[in-house]
Amino acid sequence: MKRLIDVVFSALGLLLLSPLMVITYLLVRYYLGGPVLFRQVRPGFQGKPFEMLKFRTMLDGVDANGVQLPDSERLTKFGRFLRSSSLDELPGLINVLKGDMSIVGPRPLLMSYLPLYSTEQNRRHLVRPGVTGLAQVSGRNSLSWEEKFRLDVWYVDNQSLVLDLKIIFLTFKKVFLREGINQEGQATMEAFKGSTDNAIDNGKKK
Repeated sequence: MKRLIDVVFSALGLLLLSPLMVITYLLVRYYLGGPVLFRQVRPGFQGKPFEMLKFRTMLDGVDANGVQLPDSERLTKFGRFLRSSSLDELPGLINVLKGDMSIVGPRPLLMSYLPLYSTEQNRRHLVRPGVTGLAQVSGRNSLSWEEKFRLDVWYVDNQSLVLDLKIIFLTFKKVFLREGINQEGQATMEAFKGSTDNAIDNGKKK
C-alpha cells in the first residue's frame, strides 16, 4: 500500500508541479549556473546506495588552494530561498517514482555517516528514505543529530498510513512557516561525527 501511494503521489506531483519545476530549473540556471541538478550518492533501503536528485542551492566556490569554501560562503540568498521553500527537494519525486525513496521516511544522509551510526541509529535504514519525515516536521535542522535519529527509529517502528498522512500535512505547514531550516550558528547543519551510543557499541565489540 505504501509503495502504491508513493507511485501515485510522485506521478501526480511531477505532473502538477512540472511548470514550477521548469521555472525553478531556469532560475537555478540563471542565478547559480550549471549543473542545475545536484546529484549525490546516498544510502537507501538497507543502506543500498542510490543517486539522489535535488536542485542545486550552492555555488562551486573554492579558496586559493582549491579547497571548497564552507557552506556559509557558497550558499547564496537565492539558495537559501530554495531551501526554506523546499523547492530544491522537488526532483526527489523522481527518486520516489523510481523506487529509491518514499514520500515519507528518514531523510537519506551521507554515505560517509554509515560507519558512525550506533546499531540502534542504523535501524533508520530498515525503510526507504523519504522526501520528508518525522524529524523534518519535528524541528528539521534545529534538532540535534541524536534527536533526529531517535525520531527516525521511532518512525520505523510505528509507521502507518495515518502517520504518513499526518507528516505530509505537517510538511506543508512547516514549509509555509519556514521553521527549523538551519541549525543555530550554522548555514545548514553541522556534520555528524558519531555519537556516544556508537562509542558504546564499539566498546562492546572489542
